[in-house]
Amino acid sequence: MTKRLTEVAKKAGVSEATVSRVLNGRDGVSEATRTAVLTALDVLGYERPTKLRGERARLVGLVLPELQNPIFPALAEVVTGTLAQRGYTPALCARTIGGVSEMDYVEMLLDHQVSGVIFAGGSYALADARHDHYRRLTDRGLPVVLVNAGVDELGFPRVSTDDAVAVEQAYGHLRSLGHERIGMVLGPEGHVPSRRKLEAMTRAAGWGEGDAECVERSSFSMEGARVAATKLVERGVTGIICASDVLALGTIRAARRLGHSVPTDISVVGFDDSAFMTCTDPPLTTVRQPIETMGQAAVDLLVTQIEGAGVLQDELLFEPELVVRGSTAPAPGR
Repeated sequence: MTKRLTEVAKKAGVSEATVSRVLNGRDGVSEATRTAVLTALDVLGYERPTKLRGERARLVGLVLPELQNPIFPALAEVVTGTLAQRGYTPALCARTIGGVSEMDYVEMLLDHQVSGVIFAGGSYALADARHDHYRRLTDRGLPVVLVNAGVDELGFPRVSTDDAVAVEQAYGHLRSLGHERIGMVLGPEGHVPSRRKLEAMTRAAGWGEGDAECVERSSFSMEGARVAATKLVERGVTGIICASDVLALGTIRAARRLGHSVPTDISVVGFDDSAFMTCTDPPLTTVRQPIETMGQAAVDLLVTQIEGAGVLQDELLFEPELVVRGSTAPAPGR
C-alpha cells in the first residue's frame, strides 16, 4: 500500500496524504486534484477502490497497429497532444509481432475504465478479421472513433482520407506523364481502404477482367512490396500506385534489383506522405493524408461522445493532396 501511495503521488504530483484522502473518499480535495489522482492510478495499472470503479477515468486509449511506419507516430503525436489539450490522458497501445494483440489491449483498456478509444489501422479495416472485441466496446456503450475506412457493420464514427480522390490524383498524374501501363501495389484482399482504392482505379482507368494482372497484393512491408512490384515490372508496367509510402519504397527497391531506374524507367507514387519521404532516393511522389486535421477531428468526435452529445455514425472524408517529387517522370520514350 505504501509503495502504491508513493507511486501514485509522484505520478499525480501531489502528496501521499492527498492520494489517501482521494482513495478513501474524504473531503478537502479539489475536483482537478481528485481527477489527477484517479488518472494516475489508472495509468499505473492499480485497481480503483470498489466505490470509485463506477466512474470512468479521463483516460483515452489510442490503439495503433505498429510504430515502424512513420505515419502512425505522426498520428499519435497529433492525437495525444489534442487529447491533453482537452484534459484527457492518452494511453498509447501499439501492437508488435508476437506481442500484445488488439483484442488484449481492448480488455486492458476496459479494465482501466477508459473514457473512450481511438483506433487507427486496426483489424476493423480487414473484412475477414475477428471483430468481437469491437462489439464488446459497443455493449459497454464506450465511445469509439476509427481512423480510416473500416467494415460498415461496426457502426462507429469514422474519420477517413478519401481513397477515391487519392487514386484519381495519382492516376491523373501518371497519365499526364504519358504512362499507359499503370499498376497498383495494394494491401491484403480484405483490407477495406485498399478495396476502395482498387474500385476507384477500376473506374478511372476503365479496367475490365483482363486488367487484373496490373494489381498485386502485399503485406504492409517493404519486403512484401518488393515481391509484388517485381511481378508488375516484369509484366511491363511503367507506373505504379502504392497503398502506402512503405510499399512505395519496397517497389523502388524491386525496380532497381531488376536493373531499372526510378523514375527514368519506372514511376512510383506512394500514399501517406510520412516523415522523411523528402529524404529518400529519389524523393517520393506521394498522396498526402491530412493527418493533423484528421487526428484533431477524431478527438473532437470522441470527446463529443464522452460528453454525452449525439454523434452521427457517418464517415467524415478528408481530401488528400498529391505531392510531386522525384519518383515520377515522363514514361519511357516520351
